Amino acid sequence: MRAPAVVWDSSLLGYDLGGEHPFNPVRLELTIRLATELGVLDGVELLVPDAAGEDELRRVHLDEYIEAVRQAPMTGADFAHGLGTEDNPVFTGMHEASALVVGSTLLAARKIADGEATRAVNIAGGLHHAMPGKASGFCVYNDCSVAISWLLDHGFDRVAYVDTDVHHGDGVQTAFYDDPRVLTVSLHQHPFTLWPGTGYSAETGKGGAEGTAVNLPLPPGTRDGGWLRAFEAVVPSLLEQFRPQVLVTQCGVDSHEEDPLADLSLSVDGHRAIYRRLRELSEVHAGGRWIAVGGGGYQLIRVVPRSWTHLLATVLDRDVDPATALPPNWVASISRAAPKAEIPPGMSDGRDTAFVPWGDGADEPVDIAIRDTRRAIFPLHGLDPDDPRD
Repeated sequence: MRAPAVVWDSSLLGYDLGGEHPFNPVRLELTIRLATELGVLDGVELLVPDAAGEDELRRVHLDEYIEAVRQAPMTGADFAHGLGTEDNPVFTGMHEASALVVGSTLLAARKIADGEATRAVNIAGGLHHAMPGKASGFCVYNDCSVAISWLLDHGFDRVAYVDTDVHHGDGVQTAFYDDPRVLTVSLHQHPFTLWPGTGYSAETGKGGAEGTAVNLPLPPGTRDGGWLRAFEAVVPSLLEQFRPQVLVTQCGVDSHEEDPLADLSLSVDGHRAIYRRLRELSEVHAGGRWIAVGGGGYQLIRVVPRSWTHLLATVLDRDVDPATALPPNWVASISRAAPKAEIPPGMSDGRDTAFVPWGDGADEPVDIAIRDTRRAIFPLHGLDPDDPRD
C-alpha cells in the first residue's frame, strides 16, 4: 500500500478564535507533540498545505459570505453572516486561517485522487458546521464539504461521509442533502439535548437523494458499547449498499465523557475502536481510500492529544498499544505549562469496548435510535429494517 499522507504544518495553529474560546489550537500542537514522542510520525513526511483559493471556497460558500469573512477583521461583527458571535468571534487573519484549513483537507483529497496515497489524515480539519453563507459552531469555512465537492469533480461518483463528532454534522448534510452521489452519516448526541438541534432520524435527504442523509441521534450518557452497537447496526450495511469509492470521516472527540460541552460518555479506548473500525470499513467498501479529519474536542490535555494520536497511528498502520505509557518528556512539558492539570498515565482509559450486536432481543437505551434510523433509511436502500441480518 502507498504510504498514507499526513497533512500538518504549524501554520494551521493560526485558526485561533482567541481568549478562553474552547476551540483552542493548543490541542493540535499537543497531539503532534505526543504522536512525535511516541514515534508514530517517525520517518513520515508531513505535507504542508496552501490556503484554498476563492474558486474552491465557492464550491460551498456564497461570494458575499467569503467577502464578509475577508472584511470582518476590519469592519467588526456581522451577525447576519454569523461573524462576531460568542461561538465565532472575529479574529485577525480569519479568512486566511480558515482558507488554510480548507486547503489542508483539499491537499488530503488531492493525494487520494492522484493515487499518491490511499489514506490521508488532517487533524486540523473537520469544520463541519459552516454553512454556505454563515459561520456556525466554531466553523468559518466547511473544509469537509469543499473537499467532497472537489472529489466529485475529480474522478469520484460516490463519496461516503461518516461523522463521529458529538454534534450533528449539519453543514455537510446541508451541502449534499439533495445529492445522491454523497452518503452523509452522522452519529451524535440527540438534537433535543444538544446544539445544533438537528440530526433527527427523519432527516433523510430530498430531491432524488432520499436515503442518502443518515442520522443516528444517541441518548445522553451513551458509552462505548452502546455507541458501537448503534454504529454496527446501521453503518456497515449502508456502506455495503452504497458502494463508495472513498470514505471521508470527521473524527471529533467531544463524545468523550470528560468533554465539557456535551454529554456522551465515550472513552479514549472507544475512540480507538472507532478508528480501527473505520479503517476496516474503508478497506472492505471503499477500496482502502480513506480521508480522516479532526473536528470537535474540548478536553485539551487529557483527551484530544491521546485520541487523535490514536487516529494518526491507525491511519498510518502504527497502532499504539493502549497499555503504552505517556512519554516522560511530554508529561513534563504539560506539567510545566499547566501545573494543576491531572495527566492520565497512559494511552488508555482502561475501558472495555466490547458490545453486544443489535438484534439480540435486548432493549438497550440506543435501540430506539437504531430502530428509528433503520426504519427511516433501510427501505430506501432495499434493506429490511427489522432483520438484523441486513
